[in-house]
Amino acid sequence: MKTFAAVLLSLSLLTALPGVATAGTADTKSKAKASSTRKVKSVVLRKQAVVPAVPTFGQTAGLHEVDDPLALKSSVAYVLDQNTNEVLFSKNPQAVLPIASITKLMTALVVVEAGLPMDEKLTVTEEDRDTEKSTGSRLAFGTTLTRGDMLHLALMSSENRASHALGRNYPGGLDAFVTAMNAKAQSLGMADTHYVEPTGLSSRNQSSASDLAKLVNVTSQVPLLRDLSTSREARVALGRRLVQFRSTNGLLSNPLWDIGLQKTGFINEAGKCLVMQARMAGRQLIMEFLDSSGRASRIADAERMRKWLASTLPGEAAAPSAKL
Repeated sequence: MKTFAAVLLSLSLLTALPGVATAGTADTKSKAKASSTRKVKSVVLRKQAVVPAVPTFGQTAGLHEVDDPLALKSSVAYVLDQNTNEVLFSKNPQAVLPIASITKLMTALVVVEAGLPMDEKLTVTEEDRDTEKSTGSRLAFGTTLTRGDMLHLALMSSENRASHALGRNYPGGLDAFVTAMNAKAQSLGMADTHYVEPTGLSSRNQSSASDLAKLVNVTSQVPLLRDLSTSREARVALGRRLVQFRSTNGLLSNPLWDIGLQKTGFINEAGKCLVMQARMAGRQLIMEFLDSSGRASRIADAERMRKWLASTLPGEAAAPSAKL
């Protein structure tokens, strides 16, 4: 009897063990699943919402859908021989778009032509705060610099407060300055161009590539504007500190380029912009790239254009101008 009872007991234990093992495995899987679920939830909680990019005016107008032989990322491109007025490359040249800080070329031209003293001290005030895009500046309120230094920073580093201070300190104030900007544009035959402020932060500052070529042509003939716009860097005394400012155009450091005047620009509505006067194959060229998509796309487009021109200019008879 004892033996039979022992056998029964052993059988009952063996029968129970798989259940125990199964329960243990299920419990482990349950814990692993719970742990896995917790990990997934934590990842989801840390995930940032994707904010869709704001389309530029050019993208909204479908200008990027226009093909060109160089596959440029800029919706507008224009190359003009400054001496002969021959158009060597043209893509959407009449499109009227926001021009961002390319505006500052007209700002600088109006200041210089007004004959205002470059050594006069100007002070950055609250009036120079960016109310369009709420951008910051390295020029704190209360900073005092000469008009010449303000002009330098506006052209080289695209300093918005410097540019605004230049307009605000024009005889008659900011309104008179903007009026002078538009009057100058009209006198140059820039029929597609309109300005509402001197920095380019407003998308209502608009122009076309063919108009901007006229502006680049005039500003490139002013030695001071050539020097300041192509300056690579400068140390400026801001109070007790010497602060280093650098150019926004990396092509100035490229030995393959001979740039006489340049200006970059960017706001969301305008995309990346670049205008230049550059010497190439013995010719003075005006080059423009507007509404470029991508972080370094305007520079890449300029390089594509340089290589194309290098192969085209020596044998122009066999390679006709590209016009779109």
